[in-house]
Amino acid sequence: MDDDIAPPSSNDPSPRSGHDNAVCRLICAAMGAPGLIAIDHDDYHAEHVGRTADGRQFFLTTPFEPAMDGQEGNEFVALFLFDPSGRFLEARIDEFGPRGTMNQDSRRRDRYEARLRELGEVTFTRIEVAPFAVEQFGTTFGLVARPGDGEDDPWWVELHPGNYMAFSEPWDSGEYDT
Repeated sequence: MDDDIAPPSSNDPSPRSGHDNAVCRLICAAMGAPGLIAIDHDDYHAEHVGRTADGRQFFLTTPFEPAMDGQEGNEFVALFLFDPSGRFLEARIDEFGPRGTMNQDSRRRDRYEARLRELGEVTFTRIEVAPFAVEQFGTTFGLVARPGDGEDDPWWVELHPGNYMAFSEPWDSGEYDT
């Protein structure tokens, strides 16, 4: 695989991702994956999407690994930052451990609110961003593009971990499935 389009390793300090450059966007588009997806601000999973005062786009969310098959799961706070054109810039991810061993109402909420304050003045609004993936804590995070299960099935972009938001065509609709 070309190093320019390889996803970063967990010890790679650079903000590049598997979908943040023009070459990868062209390859993905040729394969049927979107170059950009729209996410409309709402009062549910997209409550904290929008733009910073300097024009960057952001998405603040709470991904999770479910507890299953003997695994305890894991809870996170993730702030994803994009440039004004939607190119992925950076992921700021905090790990909290299994849901059953954490005080959900304080530590995670406090960190979430601190991440929002870090952004300064923001406008909650629709964003249009490129799919991306980053590895942290041994987990893939991001808006991950994947082909459908069958040859004629459509592409999806899923929010990982947890897959609690899934986007499909039309990519500019701003709507998602849960």
